[in-house]
Amino acid sequence: MALDDMRARITKDGIRIYEDADFAGMRAAGRVAADILDAVVPLVLPGTSTAAIDDFITEEIRRRGVTSATIGYKGYRHASCISVNHVVCHGIPGAKLLVDGDILNVDVTVIVDGWFGDTSRMYVAGQLARKAERLIEVTHEGLMRGIAAVKPGNTFGDIGHAIQAYVEANRMSVVRDFCGHGLGRVFHAPPNVLHYGRAGAGPVLEEGMFFTIEPMVNLGRPETKVLADDWTAVTRDKSLSAQFEHSVGVTATGCEIFTLSPAGKFHPTWG
Repeated sequence: MALDDMRARITKDGIRIYEDADFAGMRAAGRVAADILDAVVPLVLPGTSTAAIDDFITEEIRRRGVTSATIGYKGYRHASCISVNHVVCHGIPGAKLLVDGDILNVDVTVIVDGWFGDTSRMYVAGQLARKAERLIEVTHEGLMRGIAAVKPGNTFGDIGHAIQAYVEANRMSVVRDFCGHGLGRVFHAPPNVLHYGRAGAGPVLEEGMFFTIEPMVNLGRPETKVLADDWTAVTRDKSLSAQFEHSVGVTATGCEIFTLSPAGKFHPTWG
């Protein structure tokens, strides 16, 4: 066990509390992941395959001298998950070509000097239909409302409640089957960060906690199913789904977002 792991403070809920100096490592990892997703933007066009996008991401990771956290993870063979239309998450890149109006989430995690940077965002191939645009807008705003609830003394239930209340007020649904997670020098760690819940419930947020917030929002019902490949999760009713993800750290007064887009392209209608 590394010395810093022996010295780490772990809460009663199993959540690691990181030191002030650790924010720099997460900042660097998050920026690389976000910068790679910025570079993906010009590739998302009708006629492009998701495999070609993943190949580009794989080469970007190699070129930058960092490591993919997903290649080899539980047997997964790709540097990204790419989830199109009614795929909720963990979509496997493949040969199928994007068509006009497809929406897709691209999820990338890199390891930079031992720190994990994890982020995903939505893209659009061609013309964006209004119902898809509204779904993307609500999902992004839900994420940001969840992030706004991150500060010492609040709870993880406050994060989930903020997201759920906003999404359901817009007549959409929050996926229950997948959640955010702690990270830092590991890919997945406590806590599970639910995107629904009761205000005031759950562990109390403390300065030095690192985790992802990554709501998945469906136009239809929240139920999902995992396909025979044991990775791809889809909406049971085949309704469109969207997701945005940031990695954050709790600060003394609120939170720091580690995965902000360097080029301001986190949302597909920006820039």
